[in-house]
Amino acid sequence: MLDYLFSLLSFDLGIDLGTSNTLVLVKGKGITINEPSVVARQKKTKEILAIGEKAKKKEGKTPDIIEIIHPLKDGVIADFDATEAMLKHYIRFLHETPGIIPKIPKPKVVIGIPSGVTEVERRAVQEAALSAGARKAHLIEEPMAAAIGAGLPVENTEGQFVVDIGGGTTEIAVISLGGIVVNQSLRIAGNEMDEAIITFCRMKHGLLLGLPTAEQVKINIGSVIPMAKEKSFIVRGRDMGGGLPRSLKLNSAEVREALGSVTQQIINGIIDTIEETPPELLSDILKHGVVMAGGGSQLYGDDCRSAGLTFASGREARRTAARMMAAPSRVCGRTPSPKMKKPSNAAQGRAVNSMTALICDSRLA
Repeated sequence: MLDYLFSLLSFDLGIDLGTSNTLVLVKGKGITINEPSVVARQKKTKEILAIGEKAKKKEGKTPDIIEIIHPLKDGVIADFDATEAMLKHYIRFLHETPGIIPKIPKPKVVIGIPSGVTEVERRAVQEAALSAGARKAHLIEEPMAAAIGAGLPVENTEGQFVVDIGGGTTEIAVISLGGIVVNQSLRIAGNEMDEAIITFCRMKHGLLLGLPTAEQVKINIGSVIPMAKEKSFIVRGRDMGGGLPRSLKLNSAEVREALGSVTQQIINGIIDTIEETPPELLSDILKHGVVMAGGGSQLYGDDCRSAGLTFASGREARRTAARMMAAPSRVCGRTPSPKMKKPSNAAQGRAVNSMTALICDSRLA
């Protein structure tokens, strides 16, 4: 009875608790929060000063008395108190809605977690959500959440291949009959791409960049196959020789070189998973292709086919996991059924991916 009353006075939430970004979906309303997973707080008093985008803007610019915390690392909780504070902030924010009957911040939540986490790490996520005010906290593996969010028929006997490249982890899974048959969780993803760009600029150009700048380089000109027209991006950092500020014009070919080692490790993980997949499910994957999700899957490239496999990702691929409690907006690599929502303008854009094309040039061919 009490649970029924709370369901009338609070929202049901789907939370994609990512290393780089946290997305919160309100059931019936869609994604309402898409903020960086960053917290700014006082070092001595532990007072929370800013959360999300406001905290992200302070990164690299704070005095000694303020610390910038990334509550999650490699997809799992690295700072319990910061994670709890972040979740509590978002839950209370969503329930501050005007109306005659006030909302009570006691939601039922579903949280996505990496498939390779330990039991201790699972409990930490659950306890953080309950401490933040949730009345119930259910956990779901991220590749399964991404597949549901993309509208794939996960309960069918046909196999579905999902690759979710996030900020801290890359989730690779083959799904059939409502469960994960084969999976790999690699702690190599978008953050390692940023570090690779920083290392490349330091070693080749003698220029020290910050993480936010490296991330902007990756987003703007990142690719792992040659572009039809190469792009460039101006970065500013500290000269390693003189210690003074310096500008540098990076081109996409250099960034592609920097990202090569990271992307190859992800490709090797995909190939290893394919090699472990049962033959009957492999025939389904050959038929339906591979669905890619997560922010890291949006690097520039072209759709391709190789060895009968089709790789596809959408412009809104990073949102698929957070859509696990809502109707899908797009199915990557498929034709949406009449029951699905009409794709948004962004989702109707060119769905291309450099990672997929590089896979096609690898040992899969």
